[in-house]
Amino acid sequence: MAILYSKNCVACGSAFLVAFEMLQRLDAQGRNNLSAISVIAPARALSRPAKSVIPLFKAIFIYSVIEFLAVATSAFAAHILYRFVFFQTLDWRLVKVYSLSAIALATLVLLFSLGFRNFNAVRRQARDVFLWKGLGVVALSFSVFLTIIVFMQTADAYSRATLIFQVVCVSATVAISRMAFFSWLRSAIASDRIEARRIVLVGDDAHRGAFSNRLKESGIRTVGSFSAPRRRRVNGKAVNARAQGLVSAIRPLLPDDIIILVERTITSATVNLASALAEIPAGVHVLPFDALHPLASAQVTPFGRLQTIQLYRPPLSTFDLFVKRVFDLVFATVGLIVLSPLFLVISIAIKLETPGPVFFRQKRHGFNNEEIRVLKFRSMVCAQDGGKFKQTVENDPRVTRIGRIMRRTNIDELPQLINVLNGEMSIVGPRPHATDHNDMFANVITPFSRRHNVKPGITGWAQVNGYRGSTDTLRKMQQRIEYDLQYIDNWSFLFDMKIIVMTIFAKRAYLNAY
Repeated sequence: MAILYSKNCVACGSAFLVAFEMLQRLDAQGRNNLSAISVIAPARALSRPAKSVIPLFKAIFIYSVIEFLAVATSAFAAHILYRFVFFQTLDWRLVKVYSLSAIALATLVLLFSLGFRNFNAVRRQARDVFLWKGLGVVALSFSVFLTIIVFMQTADAYSRATLIFQVVCVSATVAISRMAFFSWLRSAIASDRIEARRIVLVGDDAHRGAFSNRLKESGIRTVGSFSAPRRRRVNGKAVNARAQGLVSAIRPLLPDDIIILVERTITSATVNLASALAEIPAGVHVLPFDALHPLASAQVTPFGRLQTIQLYRPPLSTFDLFVKRVFDLVFATVGLIVLSPLFLVISIAIKLETPGPVFFRQKRHGFNNEEIRVLKFRSMVCAQDGGKFKQTVENDPRVTRIGRIMRRTNIDELPQLINVLNGEMSIVGPRPHATDHNDMFANVITPFSRRHNVKPGITGWAQVNGYRGSTDTLRKMQQRIEYDLQYIDNWSFLFDMKIIVMTIFAKRAYLNAY
């Protein structure tokens, strides 16, 4: 069986040669499209790639081979697993059929991954996007495979149970292998084992230093940094006196891209400099430094018959909103049913300890700055809402004994499942602040209200990273807002699942809970 399987694997060697040529061609056309995460290093040490550094396209080729073998093995192992689990025997007549089908499925996954450019711009892709693309390729591959065996009239001989096992096993294999590859790629480029995107910066000293730090956060290597050439007039025409010298200095660095940082607007001198730098086989970019923040998420989009630069866009598409709402409804409904005994016990404990209502309702800002009434279990001897708002502090005398337990375990937030059912909140999102609390910072922190571009959540990215509790300083609130905006700009369903898991198990999620 093993010999037969290995012979079939050898038969697909030509597919790998085609894949290798495709990846090599992509690398030659633009290594920046297949670049990955790196660290900033001095230009003098990076004039040429070290001999031990592996080109990125080769690393991707090696991974595509590994993924091919892993998919083929898992698809074949699914049949073996199914036969032994349910029949405790192996039908040797079907071994050839399922070994060939495993090779076919692996080939489809490989070809669709290349065809849909799953490996292009790996550095710029989020891990969740890279993972979902892989699962999408698996779904498409099985759909095409089913179509093929139906047209070949061999579907009757193919076990439906085995097909289900294969879908599960191959999906798990692709998900695990891609997560492992993505993590390895980060560390490999950070340790200079893989060649990464090489950037040269041209501009004022202050701008270059600040932009280098941003590149470092993005994992891009700066191999050279030069001041902009001064201008002088020769024969009545403005020229860049040092432009040719700058070209000569940059050329040996072999950059993938050259970024010209300008103060506010693009002048004729900037255009002349870009034209001079076009002699170097690299991408030439011009970036107004003052517009770094809005341009970070900008993209050119069609608008009727026109093209516009869209600086900001809704964080969630219509489909994303649908997926998130369905999950919220299911999670909130199941949660309220399962937790109903706990709700009863807590309600009795609250009433026995102090007089007053079980629930505390407070006005807070929700989606699009609309006011909503957020429900919580009452954890204080009083229920403040309105102009006398005062944040809870450590060892606050207003907090009851049962309230202290609820706050430390986040149980006091559970009634907000009702807000989720009503459509006012989501399971995951930026935590809603009291309206008076928002008014304290809305005019101080410029992008403050952008956190309300999505529904507030019972838990959020800032909270699971320890940024909860009192915000008695501007810096604390700024850090919380940074995490909220990071969540909004990078939303995905898997991101929500990660936050839910961290809410339960991460130690940081329970920091500053008092």
